Amino acid sequence: MSAHPSPTTTLNEALRAAPSDVTATVATSKADARIPLRAHVRHTGALVRRNLLWIRQDPESMFDAILFPVIFTLLFVYVFGGSIGQSLGGGQQQYVQYIVPGLMAMMGMNLAQSVGTGFNQDFNSGVMDRFRSLPIGRGSVLFAKISVELVRMLIATTILMVVGVLVGFEIENWPGLFAAVGLSAVFGSALMWVFLTLGVVMKNAQSVQAMGFLVLMPLQFGSSIFAPPGTMPGWLRTFTEYNPLSALADAARGLMTHGPVAHGLWLTLAWSAGITAVMAPVAIHKFRTKT
Repeated sequence: MSAHPSPTTTLNEALRAAPSDVTATVATSKADARIPLRAHVRHTGALVRRNLLWIRQDPESMFDAILFPVIFTLLFVYVFGGSIGQSLGGGQQQYVQYIVPGLMAMMGMNLAQSVGTGFNQDFNSGVMDRFRSLPIGRGSVLFAKISVELVRMLIATTILMVVGVLVGFEIENWPGLFAAVGLSAVFGSALMWVFLTLGVVMKNAQSVQAMGFLVLMPLQFGSSIFAPPGTMPGWLRTFTEYNPLSALADAARGLMTHGPVAHGLWLTLAWSAGITAVMAPVAIHKFRTKT
């Protein structure tokens, strides 16, 4: 059996040189420690390119990122806009200003779920076994997944803003808009570590979707994304106040419309840092040790 390529070998060369029947013992933390940072970055870049090429070959994988912002914007604006807009002191136009920043927060969470299902499918198809047989940083595989998902999130956000402007959304603060997009990306990337962990520990993609649904639904509808929490019962209002999606939606509204920002901003950043600090090591460990 031929020797493995050196850690500085490019990923494409390693893919050609690696044997097909390598045992899981190759994926150890000691192997990661021998790989320099520059090699980690290069491997991540190569894997990002691989994932982007896969999207180009399978454009249907972009349907959720393209259609989700269109369908949800039109649905909530034209079905609920009149009634909820009145509770906000206006009408449909008032609700447009309310719902579009909220959908930006929701979109990051929904797209984060897809990284878990895709990760699980890669495991079941044997792609991840191939990656783990190579002398590349185990974290590089996960960071590449997150990077590509952030690209999809930016595309979906762009479509959301275009549709929002078409239905009457007014961008009052352009720097605030870019700040809101960045904040959504930070929180979305934190959630991706949760779904990457689910993608490793669950047996199939359907299980990842089911678990994601159980997590997402209470967080989405028990938040201030779709309606102000003032009319909710007391126990639900308390849940809404501590819901990270409420903090993100409120911060996005404040940034884009010159409203209050500080509380929602710092709460979102705190949630993002906490989720990443807890779940990123778990996801990397589970990926290394999965057999």
